[in-house]
Amino acid sequence: MPQIQAQGKTIECDRGANLRKVLLDNDVELYNGPAKAFNCHGLGTCGTCTVEVEGEVSEMQGREKARLSLPPHSPTKNRRLACQTKVLGDVKVKKYNKMWGQGDETLWTERG
Repeated sequence: MPQIQAQGKTIECDRGANLRKVLLDNDVELYNGPAKAFNCHGLGTCGTCTVEVEGEVSEMQGREKARLSLPPHSPTKNRRLACQTKVLGDVKVKKYNKMWGQGDETLWTERG
């Protein structure tokens, strides 16, 4: 079973599990500020579940590429939408500041 390291937690999940669902089910603070209440609930349209992921995950698809190419995001940053990412192997996750997680200041890393 793949392991996810996020916000100081190590979480096991099934291969192919949705990263957003696994993080939320394990009380990882995925959303910043108002995005906790105002988000697209995993549809891939708002961009507020943006994280940096290191490890084996699914390839980025059209909806995710489109959303991450629009402001406030930047296609030059190594970010993914947790709601559109499937866990295929062990991963480490980092969350950044600002409402959409598009900032440069790390809020939490795989270690906490």
